[in-house]
Amino acid sequence: MGTQISLRHLRCFSAVARTGSFTVAAQQLFKTQSSLTATIKQLEDLAGVQLFDRTTRRVELTKDAVWFQEVAERIIRDFDNAVSDLQATARSEHGNIRISVVPSMMPHILAPALEAFRKSYPDVKISVRDEGSEKTERAVLEGTTDFGLSSPLNHFADLDYRPVLADPFGAVFPKGHPLASHKGDLTWADLRDHNYVALTKDTGIGALIRHFPDLEPKHRGTEVDYASSTTSLYALLKLGDRITVLPSLAAHTGQMAEFEFRELHEPKVEREVCIITRHMRSSSPTTRRVLEILLKTIRETRPVHGVRILDTAFN
Repeated sequence: MGTQISLRHLRCFSAVARTGSFTVAAQQLFKTQSSLTATIKQLEDLAGVQLFDRTTRRVELTKDAVWFQEVAERIIRDFDNAVSDLQATARSEHGNIRISVVPSMMPHILAPALEAFRKSYPDVKISVRDEGSEKTERAVLEGTTDFGLSSPLNHFADLDYRPVLADPFGAVFPKGHPLASHKGDLTWADLRDHNYVALTKDTGIGALIRHFPDLEPKHRGTEVDYASSTTSLYALLKLGDRITVLPSLAAHTGQMAEFEFRELHEPKVEREVCIITRHMRSSSPTTRRVLEILLKTIRETRPVHGVRILDTAFN
């Protein structure tokens, strides 16, 4: 029987218990007095106990119902608060958002978007994981992050990749390196005779450029070192006689920005930067709002360091 008692019954009971009057309670609930009386009678029948003693002047709780008033009001309060919280989440008034991003996207793309988002939704908690392409894709795939911003590496079937930027590759080398005096366009073949630091193939950058024969160790007569991140890459470039190849945004991020960058030609190669989400999974309202602001930021920001905005991002 208890399962037939609804929130409507509890609201009516609470209003009568609080006011001590069917007339006043009916007015507060915007009900007719007869409707309210019928609802209370139904509640008493379902509960199997009388809840009110009725006199000509006042309605009072029976002894059996005194304790129930506190319980009923707590249930009503918890329900109303839960609904309010749910609606607040839908409006992004609070909640949290988890983002995975490759390091080079953070200062140039994501940071300005999050700044704009925080101004509109100051109470949303933001968690950002600074990771490589492999970990970014897997975090989205496993649901530990809401979306990623990275170049595609594994092209998982369960992920959606939305291209937003084309980031050109170039040579990176210390100031004073012989390549700094190279005249005209710098080509991939021009790198063949210089000591080279390669990023490992488990990085998005390393995976993309490892197929270029002019950079393959077996085709080179010069030394090849390996780095698994831009942090270790920076340390090796500081040795002074080495070069590397990076996309423009990566070359202009953090410590790497102290080196020279020259865009490469013959061919011109660009990495595709994508917004990565789970396929056939609906995003939360907060995630959708962050993505809307991210795309707006990309669309309205002047291109930096030769990066192109892809029209497909806004179709």
